[in-house]
Amino acid sequence: MRFKAMVVLTLALLAPWAAAAQQAYVPIEQRLTPAQLREVGLSPAQLETLNRLLRETPAQDTAAAPTPAPAAAREEAAAQHESAELGGQPIRSRLKGSVDGWEPGTVFELENGQQWKVLKGSMKLRKPLDAPEIVVVPGLAGRWFLQVDEDMPKARVYRID
Repeated sequence: MRFKAMVVLTLALLAPWAAAAQQAYVPIEQRLTPAQLREVGLSPAQLETLNRLLRETPAQDTAAAPTPAPAAAREEAAAQHESAELGGQPIRSRLKGSVDGWEPGTVFELENGQQWKVLKGSMKLRKPLDAPEIVVVPGLAGRWFLQVDEDMPKARVYRID
């Protein structure tokens, strides 16, 4: 199931190149930068399968402009890949600096060197906390949540470093 979701997401990300691929197919590894390949997070076997599927896909109606996948979908894929890499274990550390709240886009830097970006959730603290201890906890379906205090709402985050 997860493999199929990654293939569908990757196909959506690569839709702009689909028409050109029908004339002279170029493997995905040659179309994307190394950073983009890491962001997609496919294994060599998954890349091989995706390349085969794209090579074998019949030409589609090219009159309609392809719609790129939204940033949230790309971030979700990165978060799910991150969850698999980290083994789903909570991460305990301390924030560098102080925090007075968060909203989507806020970046948290931890003392262990990791950086986590808020995808969903917002909170304004009554007073700033200086270098609080935090826990980044795994959720369902590869989601991660940053917990500043167990009595406060968590921020949905994904790792960016």
